[in-house]
Amino acid sequence: MIGANTLQEFVVARQADFAGATGDLSRLLTDIGTAAKMVNRHVNSAGLSGILGMHKANGGASRNVQGEDQQKLDVYADDTFTRVLRSCLKVGGIVSEEQPGIIHVDHSDRGLGKGYGKYMVCIDPLDGSSNVDVNISVGTIFGIHRRLSPLTQPAEVEDFLQPASELVAAGYVLYGSSTMLVYSTGGGVNGFTFDPSIGEFFLSHPNMQFPEHSRVYSINDANIPTAVPGIAQYVDDCRSRGLTARYTGALVADFHRNLIQGGIYMYPGSVGKPAGKLRMLYEAQPLAFLAHQAGGATRCHHHDLLHVDPNALHQRTPLFTGHVDEVNRLADFLQRAAIAAGEAN
Repeated sequence: MIGANTLQEFVVARQADFAGATGDLSRLLTDIGTAAKMVNRHVNSAGLSGILGMHKANGGASRNVQGEDQQKLDVYADDTFTRVLRSCLKVGGIVSEEQPGIIHVDHSDRGLGKGYGKYMVCIDPLDGSSNVDVNISVGTIFGIHRRLSPLTQPAEVEDFLQPASELVAAGYVLYGSSTMLVYSTGGGVNGFTFDPSIGEFFLSHPNMQFPEHSRVYSINDANIPTAVPGIAQYVDDCRSRGLTARYTGALVADFHRNLIQGGIYMYPGSVGKPAGKLRMLYEAQPLAFLAHQAGGATRCHHHDLLHVDPNALHQRTPLFTGHVDEVNRLADFLQRAAIAAGEAN
């Protein structure tokens, strides 16, 4: 363990990097770590505790606001993170993949008057949850914005609809062969590995950066024929340069592998679904922030996703993220394809 820093020790120590820091964000990040430990315990014992498979409600499979079937662990992770975040005095609102609207957090019952916190948390409590049944890695993704509206009133939609460049912190938890929490507050990316013997996250991957050379490209091969023009040509280019295809269907796992090994993740829009599948606020934005801090880049087709203004809480977006050279190379393929399509029309 490098320096034997626990997550809490590291977060508190880094407060000194920010003038006027109050410790509020540090407490919030520590609370997220606590919730991650709870979810980790259930993910690792899912096969023994009866929480594999679909969640049932009203006699059938329950679905989230996206219209997707919910796994039992989806519901557990959402309940756990929501409960822990609601207990944090500095959280004023939460947007979750599993909930239709803003979860307003009012701390007035704790003697704080109109106690609406200053941080807005966007979270995907359990990304790739269908993989749990087949023992493949899953994850949690989160982004934290500073609210724009007054603290004396409930959070507004506009508090969440900020570009990724305005995030004050973002990160993910990967529940795999070991459990890791990776986060950034704008001063680089650091990874912490969970030691189950003592129940703590320890700094294991300081100052994470994309390697100089890429080795991997990640895309659902079945989507290539219907993807927007330029994707198939870029994939052929990756293959010609010897990049290896690796794709699990779990966004956190694929992003993390590419951060460690060097590569690019792609979930493009298609002819029938130009907006793609992934969600802007609690999947694409946090990873865009992390990629930028790790020396990488992120795009949604022809735009730098870091500076895109969202327009809805559950907005979907194409996502290309990873090594900056690969993302820029892909952008060239997309631009040439768009120009060719324009000339053809």
